[in-house]
Amino acid sequence: MDMASENGTTVKAFVLTGLTTSHNTELALFVFFAVVYALILVGNVLIMVTIVYDKTLHTPMYFFLSNLSFIDVCHSSVVVPKMLSDFLTETKTISFGDCIAQMFFLHLFACTEILLLTIMAYDRYAAICHPFHYTAIMSWQACLRWAVAMWSGGLLHSIALTALTLNVPYCGPNTIDNFFCDVPLVIKLACANTYVFEVLIVSSSGVISLVCFIVLVVSYAVILISLRQHFSEGRRKALSTCAAHLTVVIFFLGHCIFIYLRPAKSLSADKVVSIFFTAITPLLNPVIYTLRNEEMLNALKKLRGQQAHLGSKGH
Repeated sequence: MDMASENGTTVKAFVLTGLTTSHNTELALFVFFAVVYALILVGNVLIMVTIVYDKTLHTPMYFFLSNLSFIDVCHSSVVVPKMLSDFLTETKTISFGDCIAQMFFLHLFACTEILLLTIMAYDRYAAICHPFHYTAIMSWQACLRWAVAMWSGGLLHSIALTALTLNVPYCGPNTIDNFFCDVPLVIKLACANTYVFEVLIVSSSGVISLVCFIVLVVSYAVILISLRQHFSEGRRKALSTCAAHLTVVIFFLGHCIFIYLRPAKSLSADKVVSIFFTAITPLLNPVIYTLRNEEMLNALKKLRGQQAHLGSKGH
């Protein structure tokens, strides 16, 4: 007997409402998001390959950036392929088990990314405000400890939310008013009083997002104050890096605060915000961190030159 039937759950699958009811609009969205997803994969994989290949990028900042690219590939892959397939079908369903798995991995990668963005802000703070002690503060041992901590934190958070979701029975309505499964919308369908669970969800996801957002804003405020004491060239470069980080933070954490720091109910803006969260932000990262970053652009040129050289030797 599976866990679902043990707690009184009779729902075998959920119906997703999707983004629109217009078939022509769905076909247009399929083409658009297929291109977006391809760009997410190519852009983020290219960043990871470039960082691994170019030894000049073997620094804490780029170590965390490669982690961010990996998370973005995984995070978008949890939702976007299913969304693309649903654009081509009239009835959009997802099995109970797949729905739970989607929620688990969505929160694993989302929470890990929130913690990673916070660590990246600390890395920039250490580099700009304590440059002489930076190598000691952000040693490779410290970076590995931070990486283990963020993945462990994401895993614990995801396990806790998934356990909460599975702890209530689902025996009635099974329509989810979105294009993917998420904890607030799923737990709202439970045939039980879920007030306590909703409070716990807000306490977990919402408060984590809000606290990290406040920490990040304070960190960047301290960094900006510190930059006033730097030379113009160093200040310009540091400002560019911090502006890139802050852009990602606002897009990503803005969604988390909007969705999770309120009672579970469907708003018309939820789907638009969720699209940014699952498809647009993972696309923005490669653009922000390459087009605004001279070191990455130079490394990409070197990689392209090396590939061209190998190609010419092959002929």
